[in-house]
Amino acid sequence: MATARKQQISLVDTPYYHCVSRCVRRAYLCGEDKHTGQSYEHRRAWVADKLQTLSEVFAIDVCAYAVMSNHTHLVLFIDEQQAKSWSMHEVISRWHRLFKGTLLTQQYLRGEPLIDTLQQVVNETAKVYRQRLMDISWFMRILNETIAKQANLEDGCTGRFWEGRFKSQALLDEAALIACMAYVDLNPIRAKVAKTPETSNYTSIQRRIKAAIKGKQAQQLLPFIGNPRKNMPTGLPFELSDYIQLLDLTGRCIRADKRGYIEKFQPEILTRLGISHENWLVLTTQFRQCFHGAVGRAQALTDFCEHQHLKKRATVSICQKLLA
Repeated sequence: MATARKQQISLVDTPYYHCVSRCVRRAYLCGEDKHTGQSYEHRRAWVADKLQTLSEVFAIDVCAYAVMSNHTHLVLFIDEQQAKSWSMHEVISRWHRLFKGTLLTQQYLRGEPLIDTLQQVVNETAKVYRQRLMDISWFMRILNETIAKQANLEDGCTGRFWEGRFKSQALLDEAALIACMAYVDLNPIRAKVAKTPETSNYTSIQRRIKAAIKGKQAQQLLPFIGNPRKNMPTGLPFELSDYIQLLDLTGRCIRADKRGYIEKFQPEILTRLGISHENWLVLTTQFRQCFHGAVGRAQALTDFCEHQHLKKRATVSICQKLLA
């Protein structure tokens, strides 16, 4: 039985979540269908473009993504503070970039005067919109519905395009976050559709490397802001240079068609997080197979289960083994 979404999302414990959507039909989301010879490569751009649009509207940032032939991987960050800082006018304006809203919210944005009772209705509606704009379920729903409609139209068919629900995992600490991001960014290399991170099309790491060459952070992706410290701005708690170096080294091990190893060239990022190089290679090649629920060290898992009223820490043993 599937776990209720509300038991998978807990902002008290973490703002970071790994989401996976998989096609239900044999026809590809992207790539080339070997049975028909038809190419669907252009659909990767649909996903990347929609991700950018949604990240501009929602209080949800994209940390990592990979658009594969029949599924997508996303690592998302819910910026609750940003959503709470928006004025009511901004909340409604953002929602209207996605949907028409109601007659009352349309009147409100046009500046038309409303009597007190109608203004109260608008206030309550804005509260609902604010909550939705930091809700992963709404983010994924709009993303997947948009792609499904475009694909069905192109394929000349109707019905489901995606599996019934996207899968999500809470990433409870820095070790879980960095391992999952690397797993997502290295997906094309594991699938042997790319040889290096910089040639992995329609991935977050390719965008980050292209921007880094110019001395910049990639736009529309959550920025790297360096190691944890007091008064940190919003962003990923790692050095971008460390992360890129780590992926490059890991990708070389994966491409060697054997387990490989990372020894003296191991970046500081793994040392700081206390992850051994042997465990790192397992994490970045088998993350989804190893973990079927929230991911983090023992205490983080305990806190998450208590807050979500879960009786069992389902992944605690594998987390203790690999995140150490």
